[in-house]
Amino acid sequence: MKIEIMTLFPEMCETVLGESIIGRAQKSGAIEVHCRQIREYTQDKHRRVDDTPYGGGMGMVMQCEPIYNCYRAVCDDMGAKPHTIYMSPKGRILDQQKAVELSKLDNILIICGHYEGVDQRVLDKIVDEEISIGDYVLTGGELPACVLVDAVARMCSGVLSDDVCFTDESIYSGLLEYPQYTRPEVWEGEAVPPVLLSGHHKNIETWRLEQSVELTKERRPDLFERYSNGK
Repeated sequence: MKIEIMTLFPEMCETVLGESIIGRAQKSGAIEVHCRQIREYTQDKHRRVDDTPYGGGMGMVMQCEPIYNCYRAVCDDMGAKPHTIYMSPKGRILDQQKAVELSKLDNILIICGHYEGVDQRVLDKIVDEEISIGDYVLTGGELPACVLVDAVARMCSGVLSDDVCFTDESIYSGLLEYPQYTRPEVWEGEAVPPVLLSGHHKNIETWRLEQSVELTKERRPDLFERYSNGK
């Protein structure tokens, strides 16, 4: 998978995505992630990419031309139109189903807005969908873009050691993940549940499922209802 991020702060995304599992996946060639500095595609001698909003109001709005020029450069380099996403609080809330859907694509382009947003005309022209990571407002689209890339890329072949690493975990299965424990066996007077020390894999699997069901029912009744209806 190839992922391009259009942003005014490429170093911010590169720092986050260059570490840990996603960073190693890039080095191994399992995925490609590139960040484009939108300012490099402006025709303004001062490298300006924003202006005051028509109709008045606070802040500045990112202009069409630099974004569109950057988008065309990405299309030329990819040799095709990538699935283009604008990170926006007005978009569909990111969930595991959407992450799985996106992980099956070959090319993704993510646009990070800033200031008071982006001129609607360029969004209408090039964006396939808008995605939000939650019902709150951030200072820019860079952190949401990193969240999206992490959620999607980890399901691409070769990123994790085995598909079970994500198919057997919280949310993907439809349930919250069961509690996890490691050494020491007793800590601060609290012992690891005996079933996990039994070596009986069937009993362990049953216990984990029961824990997942109870946690989901208690903390995420919306997920539990969906899980129950799908059984």
